[in-house]
Amino acid sequence: MTDLPPGTVAMIAAEELDGALVRSLTADFERRGTVLRVEATEFPTASSTVKAVRWCLELSNSDDTFGTQLVSSLLDDAAEQLPVSAVTSTVLSAAQRPRGPLMLIMDVDSTLIDQEVIDLLAEFAGTAEDVSNVTERAMRGELDFTQSLHARVQTLAGLKDTVLHETYRALTATAGAHELIRSWLGRQWPVYAVSGGFQQILKPLAADLDLTDFDANTLEITNGRLTGRTVGQVVDPQIKRQRLLEWGKRSGINVQNVVAVGDGANDADMVRTAGVGIAFCAKPALIDHADLVIRHRSLELVAYALGLDARHD
Repeated sequence: MTDLPPGTVAMIAAEELDGALVRSLTADFERRGTVLRVEATEFPTASSTVKAVRWCLELSNSDDTFGTQLVSSLLDDAAEQLPVSAVTSTVLSAAQRPRGPLMLIMDVDSTLIDQEVIDLLAEFAGTAEDVSNVTERAMRGELDFTQSLHARVQTLAGLKDTVLHETYRALTATAGAHELIRSWLGRQWPVYAVSGGFQQILKPLAADLDLTDFDANTLEITNGRLTGRTVGQVVDPQIKRQRLLEWGKRSGINVQNVVAVGDGANDADMVRTAGVGIAFCAKPALIDHADLVIRHRSLELVAYALGLDARHD
Protein backbone atom coordinates (compact mmCIF):
# COMPACT_ATOMS: atom_id res chain seq x y z
CA MET A 1 0.00 0.00 0.00
CA THR A 2 1.21 3.48 -0.76
CA ASP A 3 -1.79 5.54 0.34
CA LEU A 4 -4.34 4.97 3.04
CA PRO A 5 -7.96 5.71 2.08
CA PRO A 6 -10.18 7.94 4.22
CA GLY A 7 -11.08 6.30 7.51
CA THR A 8 -7.97 4.14 7.65
CA VAL A 9 -6.01 4.33 10.85
CA ALA A 10 -2.34 4.73 11.65
CA MET A 11 -1.39 3.27 15.01
CA ILE A 12 1.40 4.23 17.38
CA ALA A 13 2.51 1.74 19.98
CA ALA A 14 4.36 3.36 22.84
CA GLU A 15 5.69 2.70 26.32
CA GLU A 16 4.34 6.02 27.45
CA LEU A 17 1.86 8.38 25.91
CA ASP A 18 3.22 11.90 26.03
CA GLY A 19 0.85 14.79 25.38
CA ALA A 20 3.63 16.47 23.40
CA LEU A 21 3.66 13.52 21.00
CA VAL A 22 -0.06 13.82 20.33
CA ARG A 23 0.16 17.58 19.84
CA SER A 24 3.17 17.26 17.55
CA LEU A 25 1.56 14.66 15.31
CA THR A 26 -1.75 16.46 15.13
CA ALA A 27 -0.06 19.74 14.21
CA ASP A 28 2.04 18.09 11.48
CA PHE A 29 -0.99 16.53 9.83
CA GLU A 30 -3.11 19.66 10.15
CA ARG A 31 -0.41 21.65 8.36
CA ARG A 32 -0.95 19.26 5.45
CA GLY A 33 -4.68 19.84 5.45
CA THR A 34 -5.65 16.57 7.13
CA VAL A 35 -7.85 16.60 10.22
CA LEU A 36 -7.19 13.69 12.54
CA ARG A 37 -9.40 11.90 15.00
CA VAL A 38 -7.18 10.78 17.88
CA GLU A 39 -8.06 7.84 20.12
CA ALA A 40 -5.79 6.43 22.82
CA THR A 41 -6.21 3.00 24.37
CA GLU A 42 -4.33 1.87 27.46
CA PHE A 43 -3.88 -1.85 28.01
CA PRO A 44 -2.03 -4.08 30.49
CA THR A 45 1.25 -5.61 29.44
CA ALA A 46 3.06 -8.79 30.35
CA SER A 47 6.66 -8.68 31.47
CA SER A 48 9.05 -9.53 28.65
CA THR A 49 12.59 -9.06 27.48
CA VAL A 50 11.57 -6.12 25.31
CA LYS A 51 10.17 -2.79 26.36
CA ALA A 52 6.47 -3.05 27.06
CA VAL A 53 3.90 -1.44 24.84
CA ARG A 54 1.32 0.20 27.07
CA TRP A 55 -0.52 2.57 24.77
CA CYS A 56 -2.01 2.33 21.32
CA LEU A 57 -2.74 5.70 19.79
CA GLU A 58 -4.91 5.67 16.67
CA LEU A 59 -4.90 8.55 14.19
CA SER A 60 -7.57 8.37 11.51
CA ASN A 61 -7.85 10.83 8.66
CA SER A 62 -11.09 12.50 7.67
CA ASP A 63 -11.43 12.93 3.93
CA ASP A 64 -7.92 13.24 2.51
CA THR A 65 -5.51 10.38 1.88
CA PHE A 66 -2.11 10.28 3.51
CA GLY A 67 0.78 8.09 2.55
CA THR A 68 2.34 5.49 4.81
CA GLN A 69 5.74 7.02 4.11
CA LEU A 70 4.52 10.34 5.54
CA VAL A 71 3.18 8.61 8.64
CA SER A 72 6.44 6.71 9.14
CA SER A 73 8.53 9.85 8.68
CA LEU A 74 6.51 11.89 11.16
CA LEU A 75 6.53 9.19 13.80
CA ASP A 76 10.21 8.41 13.36
CA ASP A 77 10.94 12.10 13.92
CA ALA A 78 8.72 12.12 17.00
CA ALA A 79 10.45 9.03 18.42
CA GLU A 80 13.82 10.76 18.13
CA GLN A 81 12.63 13.94 19.81
CA LEU A 82 10.42 12.58 22.59
CA PRO A 83 11.04 10.15 25.48
CA VAL A 84 8.75 7.47 24.10
CA SER A 85 9.18 4.42 21.91
CA ALA A 86 6.82 5.37 19.12
CA VAL A 87 6.46 3.07 16.15
CA THR A 88 4.07 2.96 13.23
CA SER A 89 1.63 0.39 12.06
CA THR A 90 -1.08 0.60 9.47
CA VAL A 91 -4.35 -0.52 10.97
CA LEU A 92 -7.64 -1.50 9.41
CA SER A 93 -10.48 0.89 10.12
CA ALA A 94 -13.56 -0.49 11.87
CA ALA A 95 -15.34 -0.77 8.52
CA GLN A 96 -12.47 -2.77 7.01
CA ARG A 97 -12.02 -5.26 9.84
CA PRO A 98 -13.35 -8.78 9.17
CA ARG A 99 -16.42 -9.89 11.11
CA GLY A 100 -17.05 -13.26 12.72
CA PRO A 101 -14.61 -16.05 13.62
CA LEU A 102 -11.02 -15.49 12.49
CA MET A 103 -8.28 -17.98 11.75
CA LEU A 104 -4.68 -17.07 12.61
CA ILE A 105 -1.73 -18.55 10.72
CA MET A 106 1.83 -17.52 11.52
CA ASP A 107 5.32 -18.04 10.22
CA VAL A 108 7.67 -19.29 12.94
CA ASP A 109 11.32 -18.18 12.68
CA SER A 110 11.65 -14.44 13.48
CA THR A 111 7.84 -14.21 13.72
CA LEU A 112 6.43 -16.55 16.35
CA ILE A 113 9.90 -16.93 17.87
CA ASP A 114 12.79 -14.49 18.09
CA GLN A 115 15.38 -16.79 16.51
CA GLU A 116 16.19 -18.42 13.17
CA VAL A 117 16.48 -22.11 14.00
CA ILE A 118 18.84 -22.93 11.15
CA ASP A 119 21.26 -20.32 12.48
CA LEU A 120 21.20 -21.86 15.95
CA LEU A 121 21.81 -25.33 14.53
CA ALA A 122 24.64 -24.00 12.38
CA GLU A 123 26.30 -22.54 15.46
CA PHE A 124 26.25 -25.95 17.11
CA ALA A 125 27.64 -27.49 13.93
CA GLY A 126 30.32 -24.81 13.52
CA THR A 127 28.95 -23.95 10.08
CA ALA A 128 27.46 -20.52 10.75
CA GLU A 129 29.65 -18.90 8.10
CA ASP A 130 28.60 -21.48 5.50
CA VAL A 131 24.93 -20.89 6.26
CA SER A 132 25.47 -17.14 6.05
CA ASN A 133 27.03 -17.56 2.60
CA VAL A 134 24.01 -19.56 1.42
CA THR A 135 21.71 -16.85 2.77
CA GLU A 136 23.59 -14.20 0.81
CA ARG A 137 23.33 -16.27 -2.37
CA ALA A 138 19.60 -16.66 -1.84
CA MET A 139 19.19 -12.92 -1.31
CA ARG A 140 21.03 -12.31 -4.59
CA GLY A 141 18.52 -14.57 -6.32
CA GLU A 142 21.07 -17.29 -7.10
CA LEU A 143 19.06 -19.91 -5.15
CA ASP A 144 15.33 -20.42 -4.72
CA PHE A 145 13.87 -21.39 -1.34
CA THR A 146 14.18 -25.15 -1.82
CA GLN A 147 17.76 -24.93 -3.08
CA SER A 148 18.66 -22.64 -0.19
CA LEU A 149 17.05 -24.97 2.36
CA HIS A 150 18.91 -28.02 1.05
CA ALA A 151 22.22 -26.14 0.96
CA ARG A 152 21.83 -24.98 4.55
CA VAL A 153 20.70 -28.33 5.90
CA GLN A 154 23.62 -30.04 4.18
CA THR A 155 25.99 -28.10 6.44
CA LEU A 156 24.44 -29.88 9.45
CA ALA A 157 25.43 -33.39 8.34
CA GLY A 158 26.89 -35.47 11.17
CA LEU A 159 25.44 -33.36 13.98
CA LYS A 160 24.10 -35.42 16.92
CA ASP A 161 20.33 -35.30 17.17
CA THR A 162 20.61 -34.27 20.84
CA VAL A 163 21.36 -30.79 19.52
CA LEU A 164 17.69 -30.46 18.57
CA HIS A 165 16.68 -30.47 22.23
CA GLU A 166 19.41 -27.98 23.07
CA THR A 167 18.26 -25.76 20.23
CA TYR A 168 14.65 -25.89 21.38
CA ARG A 169 15.71 -24.86 24.89
CA ALA A 170 17.43 -21.79 23.39
CA LEU A 171 14.25 -20.51 21.72
CA THR A 172 12.17 -17.63 23.04
CA ALA A 173 8.61 -16.91 21.97
CA THR A 174 8.20 -13.42 20.56
CA ALA A 175 6.86 -10.88 23.05
CA GLY A 176 3.07 -10.99 23.06
CA ALA A 177 2.88 -14.43 21.40
CA HIS A 178 1.26 -16.13 24.37
CA GLU A 179 -1.23 -13.29 24.78
CA LEU A 180 -2.16 -13.28 21.10
CA ILE A 181 -2.67 -17.04 20.99
CA ARG A 182 -4.73 -17.03 24.19
CA SER A 183 -6.84 -14.25 22.69
CA TRP A 184 -7.66 -16.44 19.68
CA LEU A 185 -8.15 -19.71 21.54
CA GLY A 186 -10.25 -17.98 24.19
CA ARG A 187 -12.72 -17.18 21.42
CA GLN A 188 -12.47 -20.77 20.16
CA TRP A 189 -10.76 -19.58 16.98
CA PRO A 190 -8.01 -21.75 15.45
CA VAL A 191 -4.30 -20.88 15.49
CA TYR A 192 -1.82 -22.46 13.08
CA ALA A 193 1.91 -22.21 12.42
CA VAL A 194 3.66 -23.06 9.16
CA SER A 195 7.42 -22.93 8.84
CA GLY A 196 10.28 -23.37 6.44
CA GLY A 197 12.06 -24.62 9.55
CA PHE A 198 11.85 -28.06 11.09
CA GLN A 199 9.23 -30.41 12.55
CA GLN A 200 11.55 -31.56 15.32
CA ILE A 201 11.60 -28.01 16.71
CA LEU A 202 8.06 -26.89 15.86
CA LYS A 203 6.32 -29.96 17.32
CA PRO A 204 7.24 -29.25 20.97
CA LEU A 205 6.72 -25.53 20.41
CA ALA A 206 3.22 -26.17 19.06
CA ALA A 207 2.44 -28.30 22.10
CA ASP A 208 3.71 -25.63 24.51
CA LEU A 209 1.67 -22.91 22.79
CA ASP A 210 -1.48 -25.05 22.29
CA LEU A 211 -1.49 -24.49 18.54
CA THR A 212 -4.36 -26.05 16.61
CA ASP A 213 -1.98 -27.55 14.02
CA PHE A 214 1.36 -26.93 12.36
CA ASP A 215 3.62 -27.93 9.48
CA ALA A 216 7.34 -27.69 8.77
CA ASN A 217 10.17 -29.58 7.09
CA THR A 218 11.50 -32.81 8.60
CA LEU A 219 15.21 -33.33 9.18
CA GLU A 220 16.43 -36.80 8.29
CA ILE A 221 18.12 -38.58 11.20
CA THR A 222 20.03 -41.86 10.96
CA ASN A 223 21.74 -43.61 13.89
CA GLY A 224 21.25 -40.56 16.08
CA ARG A 225 22.83 -38.08 13.68
CA LEU A 226 21.52 -35.57 11.15
CA THR A 227 22.21 -36.70 7.60
CA GLY A 228 22.21 -33.22 6.10
CA ARG A 229 18.98 -33.93 4.24
CA THR A 230 15.25 -33.44 4.74
CA VAL A 231 12.58 -36.04 4.09
CA GLY A 232 9.14 -35.55 2.59
CA GLN A 233 7.66 -32.50 0.96
CA VAL A 234 9.52 -29.21 1.34
CA VAL A 235 7.46 -26.50 3.02
CA ASP A 236 8.13 -23.68 0.57
CA PRO A 237 6.14 -20.47 -0.09
CA GLN A 238 3.58 -22.33 -2.20
CA ILE A 239 3.01 -24.96 0.48
CA LYS A 240 2.53 -22.23 3.08
CA ARG A 241 -0.28 -20.81 0.94
CA GLN A 242 -1.70 -24.29 0.42
CA ARG A 243 -1.79 -24.98 4.15
CA LEU A 244 -3.59 -21.68 4.71
CA LEU A 245 -6.32 -22.75 2.27
CA GLU A 246 -6.52 -26.32 3.64
CA TRP A 247 -6.72 -25.27 7.28
CA GLY A 248 -9.24 -22.54 6.49
CA LYS A 249 -11.47 -25.10 4.77
CA ARG A 250 -11.03 -27.54 7.67
CA SER A 251 -11.97 -24.82 10.16
CA GLY A 252 -14.92 -23.64 8.11
CA ILE A 253 -13.46 -20.14 7.88
CA ASN A 254 -13.54 -18.15 4.66
CA VAL A 255 -10.18 -16.95 3.39
CA GLN A 256 -11.32 -13.35 3.95
CA ASN A 257 -11.38 -14.11 7.68
CA VAL A 258 -7.87 -15.55 7.73
CA VAL A 259 -5.14 -13.46 9.37
CA ALA A 260 -1.65 -14.39 8.16
CA VAL A 261 1.50 -13.08 9.87
CA GLY A 262 5.03 -13.34 8.49
CA ASP A 263 8.34 -11.53 8.21
CA GLY A 264 10.07 -12.64 5.00
CA ALA A 265 9.72 -12.98 1.26
CA ASN A 266 8.81 -16.67 1.61
CA ASP A 267 5.64 -15.56 3.43
CA ALA A 268 4.45 -13.35 0.56
CA ASP A 269 2.10 -15.91 -1.05
CA MET A 270 0.48 -16.63 2.31
CA VAL A 271 0.18 -12.97 3.23
CA ARG A 272 -1.30 -12.02 -0.16
CA THR A 273 -3.86 -14.84 0.00
CA ALA A 274 -5.15 -14.08 3.49
CA GLY A 275 -8.00 -11.68 4.04
CA VAL A 276 -5.68 -9.78 6.36
CA GLY A 277 -1.97 -10.15 5.59
CA ILE A 278 0.41 -8.76 8.21
CA ALA A 279 4.09 -7.91 7.78
CA PHE A 280 5.56 -8.25 11.26
CA CYS A 281 8.96 -6.60 11.81
CA ALA A 282 9.36 -7.62 8.21
CA LYS A 283 11.91 -7.41 5.45
CA PRO A 284 11.11 -4.91 2.65
CA ALA A 285 10.30 -7.75 0.23
CA LEU A 286 7.19 -8.60 2.26
CA ILE A 287 5.95 -5.16 3.29
CA ASP A 288 4.62 -4.24 -0.15
CA HIS A 289 2.36 -7.32 -0.12
CA ALA A 290 0.83 -6.72 3.31
CA ASP A 291 -2.42 -5.11 4.41
CA LEU A 292 -0.97 -4.24 7.81
CA VAL A 293 2.57 -3.37 8.82
CA ILE A 294 3.67 -3.76 12.44
CA ARG A 295 7.13 -2.50 13.30
CA HIS A 296 7.20 -2.97 17.07
CA ARG A 297 8.19 -6.47 18.19
CA SER A 298 5.05 -7.38 20.10
CA LEU A 299 2.55 -9.84 18.65
CA GLU A 300 -0.14 -8.41 20.92
CA LEU A 301 -0.38 -5.60 18.38
CA VAL A 302 -1.84 -8.04 15.84
CA ALA A 303 -4.96 -8.27 17.99
CA TYR A 304 -5.14 -4.55 18.70
CA ALA A 305 -4.72 -3.72 15.03
CA LEU A 306 -7.86 -5.77 14.39
CA GLY A 307 -9.80 -4.10 17.17
CA LEU A 308 -9.57 -7.13 19.48
CA ASP A 309 -8.71 -7.31 23.15
CA ALA A 310 -5.47 -9.29 23.28
CA ARG A 311 -6.22 -10.25 26.88
CA HIS A 312 -9.43 -12.12 26.06
CA ASP A 313 -9.63 -15.43 27.94
